[in-house]
Amino acid sequence: MKTFMKNWAAVPAKLAQAAIFSIAVIGTPVASLAQSIVVASTTSTEQSGLFGHLLPAFKAATGIDVKVVALGTGQAIDLGRRGDADVLFVHDRVAEDKVVAEGFVLQRQDVMYNDFVVIGPKADPAKIRGNDIVEALKRVAASNGAFISRGDKSGTHAAELRFWKLAALDGAPGSGYKACGCGMGPALNMASGMGGYVLADRGTWLNFSNRGDLVVLVEGDKRLFNQYGVMLVNPAKHPQVKVAEGQKFVDWVTSAPGQAVISSYKIGGEQLFFPNAVK
Repeated sequence: MKTFMKNWAAVPAKLAQAAIFSIAVIGTPVASLAQSIVVASTTSTEQSGLFGHLLPAFKAATGIDVKVVALGTGQAIDLGRRGDADVLFVHDRVAEDKVVAEGFVLQRQDVMYNDFVVIGPKADPAKIRGNDIVEALKRVAASNGAFISRGDKSGTHAAELRFWKLAALDGAPGSGYKACGCGMGPALNMASGMGGYVLADRGTWLNFSNRGDLVVLVEGDKRLFNQYGVMLVNPAKHPQVKVAEGQKFVDWVTSAPGQAVISSYKIGGEQLFFPNAVK
């Protein structure tokens, strides 16, 4: 994994249902509570445990509290379009470039990357083990093996759809294909319970405990590269955006101290995300 990664060089109604993770200082008097921002992000950054590691350091550096609304990237970007978040921290470059072009967010910046992997039962009935994502999906479809799709317009789901298209199977992924419309953790739980295959980001997989007999079967394909970007919601579109505080988050997470905190997040000695912001 380490060698492979180094080689890359490179709503309101729905808010009530979203998983909201906030860092707060217990016992702080209400009058002295720090300012806060809302960051709309992906389930992978939350469920990997990154925010639990990252946000206390940001709070210590700036005094700003952060509430993370964890959704699929598509839904997170929609929050930005509606002005229901101050910052977007997501991973679907095509969708990110589109929302920048639409003027709903300001300049997008690279912040970190990891990779996607295909998880499946150790016995690997479809015989997909290897480093070719396209060949793997062809074999899953041919075997009609169970494949759990996020089906939620997330960055992971968008990547999965691109891979099916490359395999010329975007319209016929096999009878075992099931879209759960759920986050990465629930999709992995379904795969574990059904003995199925699933595309996952490596960070969430490393932090996932209910593995059963699931293992990583496909990795190392350069097409599995998974870039994350961060951007401030445009106050010209939504005047309520907390510009100063939101910009501090963008600046800090792409600064040397913020990048060092990202780099230091490990599980079992394995680094989950690789910072690559350019200043």
